[in-house]
Amino acid sequence: MDAVAHSPLTRKLSAFVTLAEAELAVLERLHQRRRSFVAGQDLVHQGQSDQAAYILSEGWVCSYKTQADGSRQIVDFQIPGDFLGLRSVLLRTSDHSFEPIEDIQAAEVLASDLLQAFAETPRLATAILWAASRDEAMVVEHLVGIGRRDAEARMAHFLLELGSRLALVGIGSREGYDCPLTQYHLADALGLSAVHVNRVLRKLREGGLVTFREGHVTFDNRERLVDLAEFDPGYLDQSGPLLK
Repeated sequence: MDAVAHSPLTRKLSAFVTLAEAELAVLERLHQRRRSFVAGQDLVHQGQSDQAAYILSEGWVCSYKTQADGSRQIVDFQIPGDFLGLRSVLLRTSDHSFEPIEDIQAAEVLASDLLQAFAETPRLATAILWAASRDEAMVVEHLVGIGRRDAEARMAHFLLELGSRLALVGIGSREGYDCPLTQYHLADALGLSAVHVNRVLRKLREGGLVTFREGHVTFDNRERLVDLAEFDPGYLDQSGPLLK
């Protein structure tokens, strides 16, 4: 149980609830079906029915929707500790796809396993509902970003949000984090062209705010970056457990 007690998912849920041994035991059970997936091959396809959910333990994934012309909009990026396809399991049909950005490790969770876990441990069910609500709040922020923030503020907000999410699960800090995303991933997520992404990142770097180079994000002046993005992390709800 020690491994699960220090897993990314446990770290994440612990921001909302202090997990007891019984809840950790259920999480241990949910991690039993461990699987590996290679980069570029979808775990879940848009429109797919009767699939499992997954708990991501290693690597990064993007969730996206494909348009009729073949273009795609990345809805979000999933990092260790995130659920993949949780809503799709409960709604029985996936409304978007999940693609590993790099080789990943994930635990497969069947709908029956999830419902049993909810019945046995209501506090854990509440924590998972909190995580799903937090994910929805991030999607709302992304919608505001695409609709109302200029390109520099949009990029700054996105990089700061990722940093906060990664710090929560122990794989990032206020100084920066490793990041496997390409400029094409950023373009599809932020509603920009890859050329525009390159231009924005260069301007932020030359302004002494943030450097994204060779797979690593470095916050050169985090305070000024926060001011530029008007970044208020309240929607991430990482201030500490509400349930003891």
